[in-house]
Amino acid sequence: MHLRSDSFTPYARLAPALAFGKHDPATHFALAGNQNPHLAWSDAPAETRSFALICYDPDVPSRGDDVNQEGKTVPIDLPRVDFFHWVVANLPVSVTEIGQGSHSGGVTPRGKALGATPSGGVQGLNDYTGWFAGDPDMGGDYAGYDGPAPPWNDERVHGYHFCVYALDVATLDLPEKFTGHDLRAAMAGHVLATAELVGLYAINPDAR
Repeated sequence: MHLRSDSFTPYARLAPALAFGKHDPATHFALAGNQNPHLAWSDAPAETRSFALICYDPDVPSRGDDVNQEGKTVPIDLPRVDFFHWVVANLPVSVTEIGQGSHSGGVTPRGKALGATPSGGVQGLNDYTGWFAGDPDMGGDYAGYDGPAPPWNDERVHGYHFCVYALDVATLDLPEKFTGHDLRAAMAGHVLATAELVGLYAINPDAR
């Protein structure tokens, strides 16, 4: 299976239009365009009954002590964990392309609603749900696509993995508020093929 994007070049920097946050020279951070990228895939196995889509960042700091703290940096060698930015299940086999900005355009405080995506299937919760938990202005359930916003003081450039999975079932058994971990578990034993693109992003202009 093959995956391509008209929105970014593999292993090149993503544009701020695709990100949740961007660099601001005065305040370190500003909200960005938050558009989902264009994705198109082909050559799925003939037995495919549905597609699933995940975007995740495996470079998120495992500890938040120094994250976005003035006068501190998040060291490049700090252990990292996955952070899910986009989780979609049960995409019909007729869907093989998603347009830029068709699933997300701009930041939605308290998150976009759960339910069907504009392309069919259902969208799960991304990990901004936990990140903003308890925040009176931003807290809520964040469904669908919300793009990169790595710490503005992180020394590491983050990699964003856009993955499409061809599955042998039309519908996965998932809770209403499913997460990336839920989707990975439900797909186990049903994946016929996968395709992946990686884009890079950093808010810290000195990240490497």
